[in-house]
Amino acid sequence: MAEPLQQPVERRRAARAALHLAATLRDGSRKAPAKVIDMSTHGARVECSMVVTDDSWLWLAIDGLQSQRCRVAWHCEEFIGLELETPLSEPVFERLLQAQQQLPEAAIRDLRNIASRTHWLARKAGDEDIAILADISRQCAENAVVEGLRLKAPKKG
Repeated sequence: MAEPLQQPVERRRAARAALHLAATLRDGSRKAPAKVIDMSTHGARVECSMVVTDDSWLWLAIDGLQSQRCRVAWHCEEFIGLELETPLSEPVFERLLQAQQQLPEAAIRDLRNIASRTHWLARKAGDEDIAILADISRQCAENAVVEGLRLKAPKKG
C-alpha cells in the first residue's frame, strides 16, 4: 500500500502574496528574465529558465525595487524559491503590493497555466520533487481563484 503524500513543512517566516512581476535573475555574468509568482518580505517564488543550484546566491531585480541578493532555497524544473539576504521592510513590500493591487486577467491566466503545468509535472516527478511541484500547483490555483474573484467583484466607491 502506497504511503500518503506528505505535505511539505511550512518554513516561511512571512505570509506570501500572489504577484505577477517581471524580473531579472543575475548570477555573475549570466542574466535571465524571470517572473515573480509570489513574494513575502523574506523571499519569493519565481519562474525562470536559469539553471541554479541550491544554496547559490543570485541577484533579483524588479522594477521599482533595489536589486536584492538572494539565496536559492530550492529549485524544481523552472521554478526557484529564493530567500532574500535582507528582508524587505513592510513599507517597501506594501508599496509592491499596492502597485499590483489587482492582477490583470492575463496574469490570472498565467497562474492557472502554471498550476496546470506544475500539476502535470508533479504527476511525473520523482519523490524528491513531487511535494514542491504539488505545492506550487496548489498555491497558483488558489491565487488564480482568489484574484479572479477579486477581479469580478463590484468596485467600491
